[in-house]
Amino acid sequence: MNTGTAYQIVDSQIHIWGTDTPLRPWPYKIRAHRETPFSAVEALREMDVAGVQRAVLVPPWWEGERNDLAAEAARNHPDRFGVMGLLAADAPDAPQRLAKWRTTPGMLGIRFSSQHPKYRTAFADGSVEWVWGAAEKSEIPIMMSVHPAELPLVQRVARRYSGLRLAIDHMGRDIGKLDSAAFPCMPQLLELARLPNVAVKASGLPAYTSESYPFPLMQSYAREVFEAFGPRRFFWGSDLTKLPCTYRQAVTLFTEAIDWIPAEDTPWVMGRGLSEWLRWSG
Repeated sequence: MNTGTAYQIVDSQIHIWGTDTPLRPWPYKIRAHRETPFSAVEALREMDVAGVQRAVLVPPWWEGERNDLAAEAARNHPDRFGVMGLLAADAPDAPQRLAKWRTTPGMLGIRFSSQHPKYRTAFADGSVEWVWGAAEKSEIPIMMSVHPAELPLVQRVARRYSGLRLAIDHMGRDIGKLDSAAFPCMPQLLELARLPNVAVKASGLPAYTSESYPFPLMQSYAREVFEAFGPRRFFWGSDLTKLPCTYRQAVTLFTEAIDWIPAEDTPWVMGRGLSEWLRWSG
């Protein structure tokens, strides 16, 4: 692999998944990012072409709350993959599983999505409140995919559990929307920068605009977030299977096209900050 850079590039989000079959059924019959499944082998091939050394695998919730494929990929390729796994928070043994979460090889933390049918009211009804406290106690970071209107609720969690490391996925975008409509709550996102335990993933941005590379409107939003959070809490990511451009373009958008990230900060944005935040050595 020749990245053309003197630093390691780490992708903060890639989904891999399998086929919906009777032996491995999807509990939620929704449309995935693409018609055919995406495997760890395909991810590695794409990463090699794009010059990406490591990636965080995020199991998609449409497969339920199973981490088997991502965990297997991390076991087989510990130098390439880590996992932000899904926790079945309502399972009787969930507290015990969470306490031992990072003893599983490759398991870096938890991914929580309020898009998941089980958790669409979780902030309001308090059903996962115990997770925040337990994750803080066990020093387990959480990546959150939330609706923009839920950002003030994320702030409440971050303030109450100040030792809990939280990262907001996709800069808090509104799923299914494009351009300015995708970021209706930018002030609320920027306000979270005041809390040192909150970071932001600038992941999948090309998928949220009608513009072509180098996506000037997305750059303008990303610049606001970068300037608020700084290079150590602003993580590049692709969300590879949603990209309308090439994987390499998703990389060069930040390493070549953007001119407002100082050269000394680029390694932090492209992987070092994420690796340190996740305490992912290597």
